[in-house]
Amino acid sequence: MFNAHRVGWLLLLLAYYAITLVVQLVPLAGPIAWILLKPVFSVGFLAAAWTQERGGTPRLSHLFTGFRSNLWALMPLGIVFVLGISLAIYASTLVDGGRLVGLATGSEKFSEELLEDGRLQVAMLFAAACSIPVVLALWFAPALVVFNDAGTWAALGTSLRAALANWRAVATYGILVFFCTVIVPGLLGVVVRLLPDAVASVAVAVLVIPYVLAFMATLHASDYVSYRDIFHAGEAADQDPLTPA
Repeated sequence: MFNAHRVGWLLLLLAYYAITLVVQLVPLAGPIAWILLKPVFSVGFLAAAWTQERGGTPRLSHLFTGFRSNLWALMPLGIVFVLGISLAIYASTLVDGGRLVGLATGSEKFSEELLEDGRLQVAMLFAAACSIPVVLALWFAPALVVFNDAGTWAALGTSLRAALANWRAVATYGILVFFCTVIVPGLLGVVVRLLPDAVASVAVAVLVIPYVLAFMATLHASDYVSYRDIFHAGEAADQDPLTPA
């Protein structure tokens, strides 16, 4: 999907991050507003993919589709995300006595010595494991709210059940995302550091930035593709998935 309409997807992605930056710059209210609005804007990528599958082109206007599609069921998803991740981080106190919480809240200063602490590393893994149910519950929730007219809690529960039922595919997807977000950038970083400064800046512009943009656009498109494959498998593209499955 990205290869077919690279310009449209990149414009959509850049506009999304520009809006993210502007909203978060608003004192006090900015970060809170973005927590509520993030699931709403995520619908924009779903709408772009839905339109493209039916012969259209991703457009900037798609980014605001969520404001016209069950808005009051979408906004609480952001709150659920923050509460769920916060609980997962606070659960790590069972492992490291609160060092990860201190790092997350700013009461603990970031240092190499801290990162080398074995208990902190285990706490990070523990918090990540605790956050998995939250991530899975939110994965398909925006699509279910928009395309299936589900309420907030129904969408969260259905998303979690669907992800668990397809755990092999979810695990494969997670491994591939980890590879693309950690391993590949790490290798690119090693290559860039080995180059002279003048060449390194060119390499960043030619290799790193295009890779990050292409990957992020593809990742957003994959949300729709995975939703489509699970909830509307076997349907032709000319069938309207806005009708509940």
